[in-house]
Amino acid sequence: MEAAILTLVSQFKAYAGDDGSASTLSRDEFHRLVASQLPNFVKTACDPDAADRLMSSLDENGDGELTFAEFWQLIGKLAGKQGGFAS
Repeated sequence: MEAAILTLVSQFKAYAGDDGSASTLSRDEFHRLVASQLPNFVKTACDPDAADRLMSSLDENGDGELTFAEFWQLIGKLAGKQGGFAS
């Protein structure tokens, strides 16, 4: 599990910061990350409008960017569905 956490953190950092803050994902960074790293888990990865809606649902403070904590919600939801823990 430690390796998985390190991978998640490093991938977040690899995509964050291209368009601004190195500690958040902008809209475009989020789109690139989801399309590249989660195409089979996020079925809407190639649909920009659906990806925007997904990002908005995760963006708790409404600033148009995702912190790692906000992004982590997506990882938790995807892991729960994959493991049969979420409805």
